[in-house]
Amino acid sequence: MPLVTYTAGELARVEVPNPSDAPLAAVGTPSVAEAAALVGGGQLLVPKRKSAGRPATATCAVVRRPGRGRLAVVGLGPGARDLLTPRAKDELRRASVLVGLDQYVDQIRDLLRPGTRVLESGLGAEEERARTAVAEARRGQAVALIGSGDAGVYAMASPALAEASDDIDVIGVPGVTAALAAGAILGAPLGHDHVSISLSDLHTPWEVIERRVRAAAEADIVVTFYNPRSRGRDWQLPKALAILAGHRDPATPVGVVRNASRPDESSRLTTLAALDPATVDMMTVVTVGNTATREIAGRMVTPRGYRWQEETR
Repeated sequence: MPLVTYTAGELARVEVPNPSDAPLAAVGTPSVAEAAALVGGGQLLVPKRKSAGRPATATCAVVRRPGRGRLAVVGLGPGARDLLTPRAKDELRRASVLVGLDQYVDQIRDLLRPGTRVLESGLGAEEERARTAVAEARRGQAVALIGSGDAGVYAMASPALAEASDDIDVIGVPGVTAALAAGAILGAPLGHDHVSISLSDLHTPWEVIERRVRAAAEADIVVTFYNPRSRGRDWQLPKALAILAGHRDPATPVGVVRNASRPDESSRLTTLAALDPATVDMMTVVTVGNTATREIAGRMVTPRGYRWQEETR
């Protein structure tokens, strides 16, 4: 039987049915036995019992621990139902609790089994969703935390895993990213080394983003820009394109895809010099080729560099 210890601060945060001033004065928490029993979750079976004598020298409380919880971080893909992976569907059906952004929940609500508890919230509540998903898993639930594309790419896997510990099982379910969906629509722009960079400075200082764009430009890597432009943030994309233009020909192919794989999908090929940033929004992915990228038969192609291709040219 392992010995597990907690600090007074950890125990003081646990709500208990029988708090007491005595341990609060002595060690800084209103409960020791019940709080220590409940801190890991579970159902309180036996409330605090004190040893005989005054003062009491020992207290005890008993809980029934929940079964080991399970957190599946599920990528839903770019939006089309046929790009949602079979494994993702299985995890959604398995979940007893679903946590996600309201608009993503609407996409897959019909896949949930009857009785699934749905905890949805709006934009900006990412931290709340991550903590809620982990807390539900710690209570022994089978939780599915959903995100668009791949949940590990600019999505919920990172904040959730930062909250999780080894007392729950964590399963990652990969999904088709916006960059991959856009690449398939455009042709084969990601045929060689490539990088994805978010131009949103909400979580990353612009100085850091700019340094990464410069590194990609100097390394001659194909760049896919996520979050390229919004109503209140319209200067970052022109700045990033200007940095790339310092290292690439004005005729470098650029692919622009909006709402990849969704009913209102649109795409076009243009060039680094001709792209108008005003035509781009947050639902758009912009892919800028490298010095070898070409437009071939209306498709954007970055050669892999196979020798046999070079010999047949």
